[in-house]
Amino acid sequence: MPQSLVQIYVHVVFSTKHRKPLLGDDEFRDRTHRYLAGILKNLKCPTLIVGGTEDHVHILCRLGKTIDVADLIRDVKRDSSKWIKAERPRLAEFYWQQGYDAFSISPSHVDALREYIARQLKHHRRESFQDELRRLCRKYGIDIDERYVWD
Repeated sequence: MPQSLVQIYVHVVFSTKHRKPLLGDDEFRDRTHRYLAGILKNLKCPTLIVGGTEDHVHILCRLGKTIDVADLIRDVKRDSSKWIKAERPRLAEFYWQQGYDAFSISPSHVDALREYIARQLKHHRRESFQDELRRLCRKYGIDIDERYVWD
């Protein structure tokens, strides 16, 4: 019987529109992260960790064998935006940024990245989201055009 095997780890980062700090409530942010993980599970993209701060999220997941990165992120953002607006009516104007960042991760780096994502609140006492993203893009050899990356 034919078999398709896929093990592609993806680190996804995206922010709230204009990096508005709309996920500042710790309990609601945790619930949002769990909801994001549930969406990913339904898309057959097992989540290793979701973390972030009041204005952005990091997701480490395995890409499923029937979905591409763009469709995955579109579905995650769309479904979570609807949920956030339903859960918190005062966030009726909640939106994620239009863009996203996605990096492939070697299995040998998964544990270190999981720890990094778990420490996001502490990490961002020292480094802004913008500086973090610039550093990640340099690390992965991605040129960014700052006129468009900060929507």
